[in-house]
Amino acid sequence: MPGVTPDADAPPLADLMPWSVAPPRLGRGWPAGPDAASLKARWEALLKAEGPDLEALFEPSRARTPRSAVGQLPGRAGGTGRLSRAAGPCPDPVRVLAAPFDEQWLIPDQRLIDAARPELWRVADRGQVFAVETSDGLLATSLFPLLRTGRIRPLYRRPGGAEPNLAPGLLEYLSVRLDAPVTPAEMLSWTVAAVRADRTVPLTSDPGRWARGVELGSRMLWLMRRDGERPKLPGGRRPYVRAPLPARPLSLRYDRDEEALHLDGGRISPVPPEAWDAEVGGVRVVEQWFAARTAAAGPGTLAAIRPAVWPQAWTSELLELLTVLALLAPLNRRREELSGEDAQITAGDLRAAGVLPVPGPARGPASVLDYREEGPEGQFALL
Repeated sequence: MPGVTPDADAPPLADLMPWSVAPPRLGRGWPAGPDAASLKARWEALLKAEGPDLEALFEPSRARTPRSAVGQLPGRAGGTGRLSRAAGPCPDPVRVLAAPFDEQWLIPDQRLIDAARPELWRVADRGQVFAVETSDGLLATSLFPLLRTGRIRPLYRRPGGAEPNLAPGLLEYLSVRLDAPVTPAEMLSWTVAAVRADRTVPLTSDPGRWARGVELGSRMLWLMRRDGERPKLPGGRRPYVRAPLPARPLSLRYDRDEEALHLDGGRISPVPPEAWDAEVGGVRVVEQWFAARTAAAGPGTLAAIRPAVWPQAWTSELLELLTVLALLAPLNRRREELSGEDAQITAGDLRAAGVLPVPGPARGPASVLDYREEGPEGQFALL
């Protein structure tokens, strides 16, 4: 707006949650996928190969080849010797958020990943929440984030929910302005609910408005994280399989009049239009989810190792995905209203209070941890 200075507007997300990490980069698609058993079969096929066949199956890049020696992923049991002479079982796949609202699996071995972002693995535990920037707002997950959307901002800088990734003094300042204690979880809830498209976060000094925003954000976080009681739509609106899904569905179609989702001859209904229409970054979520499980893979590649038939687990995941997207739709409309309101606490206010500018160390990861990490070829890494 003409005549408005940066200090007179809402503070940037980058100042409120100052430590952020670039998204991980796999470099090859086969170490991740929607079926854990297939990942183990891919690992076995890779280790059985030799010479040029091993090289071709691995899909080398400048960052990783079968001869790369890299450290162990923090907190994981993957090997550190070169894959060209590796043996043994596949490291147990871990659950990751591979795309918006798409939970998949990953082989947690740094030898397979071009840029694994070890600093994120060091703080990934049951108490962590990762806020992931998208063009539409923020996604939040308790899983390791593998999305290629935007910067990743952990809620905590250390394992065990220690040291919130918030501007030093921010919680204390807000607690005074709101006349009530503000927790890190409440700050994240408000941020998810209020963040604007330009990555600023309007803050309020009104306790009632704050409470409404925190309640909205908490509900959105619960639906995005899906780490508690399973979400349900009201009776009569819950999607069910009305016609059995085929063994290998190839096409996906939505009938808006019938509120039905067709997977070839299979049929799921009712599916609310807002669930089908849900997009992140201009990509329809349900279509992207389906393509990740059905898109053709090159013959002779590790990615071609996949379930022979559509697993029942995928049907359950699809029903839950549709439920989550339908329940989020009205919350997103409320979020747009909240983010459009004026900031009552501006960037200038935070500067006057000494909360901003953020000290340099707060923008980097915590440097001291409580365990040693195994480096390349079994050596211990120094932190």
